[in-house]
Amino acid sequence: MLQLSPRWPWRRVAASVGLVVATAGALAAPTVPVLHGGADTTGLPTLGDTARADLSPFLERKLGEEIMNDIRRDPDYLDDDAIIEFLNNFGENLVSFAPGARGETNADFFFFAVRDPMINAFALPGGFIGVHSQLIISAQSESELASVLSHEIGHVQQRHIARMIGQQKQDALLPLAALLLAALVGKAGGGADAAMGVMLGGQGLAIQRQLNFSRDAEREADRVGFQTMRAAGYDTSGMVAFFKRLQSTTRVYGEAPAWLSSHPLTGERIADIQARIRDNPKPIHIRPDSIEFHLVRARARVLQDESQKGRDEAKSTFDSQLAQPNTQQQTAAMYGLSFLALKQGDLKGAQSWLDKAKASTKPRPGVFSSERSGTDGSAMFAALGTEIKLAPGQPPAVVHQAVQDAEAAYQKFPLSRMLARQYADALIADGQLDKAAQFLRDQVQQYREEPKLYDQLAKTYAAQGKIALQHMALAESYVLSGALPAAVDQLNLARKAKDVSFYDQAVIDARERELNERQKDEKKEKKDKDR
Repeated sequence: MLQLSPRWPWRRVAASVGLVVATAGALAAPTVPVLHGGADTTGLPTLGDTARADLSPFLERKLGEEIMNDIRRDPDYLDDDAIIEFLNNFGENLVSFAPGARGETNADFFFFAVRDPMINAFALPGGFIGVHSQLIISAQSESELASVLSHEIGHVQQRHIARMIGQQKQDALLPLAALLLAALVGKAGGGADAAMGVMLGGQGLAIQRQLNFSRDAEREADRVGFQTMRAAGYDTSGMVAFFKRLQSTTRVYGEAPAWLSSHPLTGERIADIQARIRDNPKPIHIRPDSIEFHLVRARARVLQDESQKGRDEAKSTFDSQLAQPNTQQQTAAMYGLSFLALKQGDLKGAQSWLDKAKASTKPRPGVFSSERSGTDGSAMFAALGTEIKLAPGQPPAVVHQAVQDAEAAYQKFPLSRMLARQYADALIADGQLDKAAQFLRDQVQQYREEPKLYDQLAKTYAAQGKIALQHMALAESYVLSGALPAAVDQLNLARKAKDVSFYDQAVIDARERELNERQKDEKKEKKDKDR
């Protein structure tokens, strides 16, 4: 974990996880590390059954989903398909080199971004890993980004939340023991000051043990992250480079002494990683930066601050990048200027800059570029092109062309969730509602955990005048978002719709019974927890 921003309700999140928040110094902040079971082949000590007894993988995942439902409703959640898809492709590749990270339940990871000007990343229960927009922008290479995500994956791999909860259960006895001892000291004539000293000493010991555990967890995540990024073929010096950048940032605010901070001092971590680099040479073949990495950084820069000042600063940065000799930086600047123009409603300018960006990726005759990694960013270019064609104010002919472009892109990249949903949006915008409904019904059968698909399906049904089906689709979207009461309300509306069929009624009744049972179970769990 890096430092956490006060903009996010982390104290509430930490409380929901059951952690004791202890802050000390300007940068010491509540940490919310992650767990997952599974075989550990990294050479680190195994955890045995202690972590599992405190928080099972099933409960961990459920807790993570509840927290994520809150985060998704926050306006600072960056619900941007291009950024989310890149982070998940990038993160899943790292996870594949982290033995046992998925745990005994083989749970999926989910990587996401939040809008925040602080350099930060964090892990939540169940394999949910968040990245601040400023971190994406500040990372100068994929190796630097890999160092951060690998560190957070390390928290998951080593089940740090479960271990912390177990540690806190033990530490909870220390203040109680100190209180009893203080009472004995007072009764023996030691005086109020002596009794108070004994009691505070017990509390201090408990806090110190929590801080020690947190520092150890950070070091452990560094070690595991180092191994993961090295196995994945990234330059391990990227971890040192990023820590140095973080160190220069924290100097502005000051850094707590190592024995008070819940994190090791950045200088200590840099020295530890440098020693590991000396003992473990870099991979022979280091992964080059993909053009997608630079395009995502440009996109994050535009989305981080959508005020006029923020847009002016983004344009100034892109203009500066255009003057750099690096081809990828130039391409990313053109892409960024295109996306920025789209956000400002300048559709002609957006298309012009996008055309220039795509042209810049084509090899020039007689010129060999060592910067190119083999990818050409065509999926992201295609997605932005469709975004422009579907923007408000485009004539019908342009919208119809967007359908053809979106279909071609989806056929070329059939695993892209971004392009699949965009193709559905294009069909809806072009009035091809029957085709959109059929496509979306097929999609929800394959990807049952995507609320956006149900939202699109509901939108399609609404345009077709199929009110019962619209509310049934919205109900499924609410279920996936954790809003069960709202889902039941939608089912009731579907039942009252004039076009509801006998078959629909049967489906609605069965689904409502299931959701009511789930609500009862959740209320019972909450009641048991509050006791």
